[in-house]
Amino acid sequence: MNYFSLNKKAPNTTFKDAVIKGLAPDKGLYFPESITPLPDSFFKSIDSLSYSEIAFEAIKQFVTPDIPEAILKDIIEDTLSFDFPVEKITDSISTLELFHGPTMAFKDVGARFMARCLGYFNQNNTNEVTVLVATSGDTGGAVANGFLGVEGVNVVILYPSGKVSDIQEKQLTTLKKNIKALEVHGTFDDCQAMVKRAFLDDTLTSKMQLTSANSINVARWLPQLFYFMFAYKQLHKSYDNIVFSVPSGNFGNICAGMMAQRLGLPVKHFIAANNANAIVYNYLQTQQYEPKPSVQTISNAMDVGDPSNFVRIQELHNNDFETLTKQLSGYSFTDEETIKAIEELYNEYNYIADPHGAVGYLACKSHLKNNPNDHCVFLETAHPTKFLDVVEDTIKENIDLPEQILKVMKKKKRSVEISTYEDLKTFLL
Repeated sequence: MNYFSLNKKAPNTTFKDAVIKGLAPDKGLYFPESITPLPDSFFKSIDSLSYSEIAFEAIKQFVTPDIPEAILKDIIEDTLSFDFPVEKITDSISTLELFHGPTMAFKDVGARFMARCLGYFNQNNTNEVTVLVATSGDTGGAVANGFLGVEGVNVVILYPSGKVSDIQEKQLTTLKKNIKALEVHGTFDDCQAMVKRAFLDDTLTSKMQLTSANSINVARWLPQLFYFMFAYKQLHKSYDNIVFSVPSGNFGNICAGMMAQRLGLPVKHFIAANNANAIVYNYLQTQQYEPKPSVQTISNAMDVGDPSNFVRIQELHNNDFETLTKQLSGYSFTDEETIKAIEELYNEYNYIADPHGAVGYLACKSHLKNNPNDHCVFLETAHPTKFLDVVEDTIKENIDLPEQILKVMKKKKRSVEISTYEDLKTFLL
């Protein structure tokens, strides 16, 4: 499989080079040249397949021949070492829990898959690769954990000071070894802008090999399509008209779901569940895409003012607004509405949701008002203990901390404070 830049001004390249470069030389995101749907028989026999077998068939075309099939099977087996359960909330609403991995966030799958791909590509390379990543919350911890100890790979994570939860901060600042955390005085958008600028800085790239582990990287983004297939396997016998409500920040996760749909997954519709950072929601109402500075909310992983992956969603729908709006709708909710949703889920259904899942739940309820025959699945993207203050204050109960969280909370934070791009450049050099 070859990949092209969505800016259409860079040469096409292989999966391997797309992973190592992260961003194309013309600043564009890489996108696969073709998408071949899986046969109907794959979905008809999905109940007989393991998660690893489903994942292998789904992603094989995008990574071979750069990764041989036997190696790919090992990478997938190693990546998917935890469960992806669907929990019923009501007859019309379920939740897909994506927080059972080592850092208790949905990004564990993409980070682990990418780390293992990069480790394979770099095994005979004497040059070190530096993974440069911006995080609004969960990406940092997942990338830090996924890449910890990978030979020949250094990881530098930029995160906005005071704008991630305590647990998220501990997960990305306490691992040491090949992981370094930079605490940026600014927003996530500032972090992301610094990362993008570094990739285009010849004085840096001439001295070191940089790549990204944000969802702009194809190896981080594509494996997220697995979740949607795993949910379908669990639900298709009970429900028709399956709709996914995806808490959306940088829009990589929902775009991966749309890739699964292009592969033939029988999904009726997607809902982009936004917090106050409602750039795409506004676009879907007005056809005007207007990036804005992000605003801080309690669902901080979605505090993105210019979602990188939305161009991939547009490409998937031939850059046609009408085609896109048949497949995608959006809703935006305030922090106050989110808190009420956490209360409602706990008091009425005995379910503890994190703020991101609560936004997804609200979007399900909004969608079902006009589509009562659909079954809506909201993605629960992070364990509620990662947002302990908000959740405990809302449900008025103490939550037991899982082992993954307890382990990291006892460790000492280590970060370097920076304010400007020049600070980042000095640190890297």
